[in-house]
Formats: sequence, C-alpha cells, structure tokens
Amino acid sequence: MIETGIKGHREQIVTPEMSAARVGSGLVDVFATPMLVALVEQTCYESVLPHLDEGQGTVGTLVNVSHLSATPIGRRVWCDSELTDVDRRRLVFTIKAYDDAGLIGEGTHERFVIDTAKFMDKLKAKS
Repeated sequence: MIETGIKGHREQIVTPEMSAARVGSGLVDVFATPMLVALVEQTCYESVLPHLDEGQGTVGTLVNVSHLSATPIGRRVWCDSELTDVDRRRLVFTIKAYDDAGLIGEGTHERFVIDTAKFMDKLKAKS
C-alpha cells in the first residue's frame, strides 16, 4: 500500500534539445514548458516506483503546473515532489521546480497505479 509523504527529487542540465524553440512550444532558447512537465512526471513516477507491487506501474492523468520563470540553456533544473493524497489507485503529488536562481514552477500532478499487463492488453484491443 502506497502512503502519503513519499518524496521525489530529480535534476538535469537544460540542453538545446529541451528548449522551447526545439520542441515547438515557442521561439526562444529557454527550458520549454513541455520539458518542465516531463521533469515533473519523471520525478513523481520514480518516487513511487520502489513502492509498487511487481507488475504494477503508474500513468500520468493530470498535470496542473505553472511555469513561473525562464531558465537558460546550460543551467541546472530540478524538481521536488511529495505524494500528498492517495485515493485507492489515484496518486496526487505536489511539486516545486527550481533552477539556481530560484523557483521556476509549481503545481500538482496526478497519476494512477496500473496493472501493466492488463493496461497493455486494453491498449492492444484499441489497435
């Protein structure tokens, strides 16, 4: 059983491939909002992975994140997450993201615990 209070942390260096201009979310060479969302999802997913039963995984279902400040290429960014609500298979995380100058993003992220084999079977049925 997964319980609230699980914390996550992930950091990375912003590369040109992570820029808004490169991923198509803008015209400038700064850390793209879609890449911030990916960082949030990775941080939350990795934080609960050791607490899942064999054969389980999680999928992201909701992201509500404000991107508050731009980060230049070459800078370090990181995300801290905390699991703040568990409702059966639904997991809700509170996140804050930073660069060396301070807070760059904050919000919540929701994931659901899945049985990976059953999930993939349902997906195959859609094909």
